Amino acid sequence: MNKSPERGTFRSQCSIEDAVTAGQDPATDEGVQRAMEIEHMITEHKDQRESDPKWQENNLEYDLRSTEWICNKAKASDAYAQNIYAALCNQDWQKNEVWPLLKGEHWGCSWRYAGGIVADMREQGDYIDWYCSGIRGEQGIDYEPPLTFVSESTVTDEIREDFFKLGWIPIDDE
Repeated sequence: MNKSPERGTFRSQCSIEDAVTAGQDPATDEGVQRAMEIEHMITEHKDQRESDPKWQENNLEYDLRSTEWICNKAKASDAYAQNIYAALCNQDWQKNEVWPLLKGEHWGCSWRYAGGIVADMREQGDYIDWYCSGIRGEQGIDYEPPLTFVSESTVTDEIREDFFKLGWIPIDDE
């Protein structure tokens, strides 16, 4: 399963920068050490959880991060990776199988968590690299074609088709 070595490091990196700005040595700064300890605990917990076969069942994150062809597409295209991020935001997904459909089971995540999934799929960066990427165009930042970033909760046809191949369908509000 793909994993970014930088996932979960954003806060500790900010602590290091704050310490340097304040003229402190990051190696001895208590705030940095505390941030690093918390980061380590979270990473350990996450690794333990992800190794549990029960966590892997009916889990879109697991299916995305453990499917080579879709991870390769995300690595090859920033636009495709961003479109995955957007499709995970404000959108619940359901396994396209009888029991999950009948039981009403669904999968969803926060915007930050969605950014982390994309970072893991690409095996680089952290959630912040994708977080709120759908609203950048609204802030006047122009992307050169062929980049096609879409707003959060947008499910493009390509993403819909690829998630369907993985066995997932979006839950429409209607």
